[in-house]
Amino acid sequence: MKTKISSNNAPQPIGPYSQAIKMNNLLFISGQIAIHPKTGELVMNHIEEETKLVMENIKNILLAADCTFNDVLKCSIFLSNMDDFDAVNKIYGQYFSDPYPARETIEVKKLPKNVNVEISAVAMCK
Repeated sequence: MKTKISSNNAPQPIGPYSQAIKMNNLLFISGQIAIHPKTGELVMNHIEEETKLVMENIKNILLAADCTFNDVLKCSIFLSNMDDFDAVNKIYGQYFSDPYPARETIEVKKLPKNVNVEISAVAMCK
């Protein structure tokens, strides 16, 4: 059964999509950007701060589905500039422990709202 998952502690969708969809034990989290969930404001002062907010938004969606970062199987990271890879990787890595999820990091020409980083995730939850 396909179930919509949402959290008031993550930004509301800015288009026709859900924060996450759970199907059986699989959770598919839509790409998250650095929108503050309470104010709706973009946070783009520093790539580290931006990445941390993206990861916190993902964490809150995981919690709404009774999951944790330990349940994440795969992430996709989209960067507007691959020169930010090390900084993003450092923050991203603070949220996981071994065995780390599978992942790809891709540089793209442009992201929604001209952000610098967007991350999506797939998790296997109980």
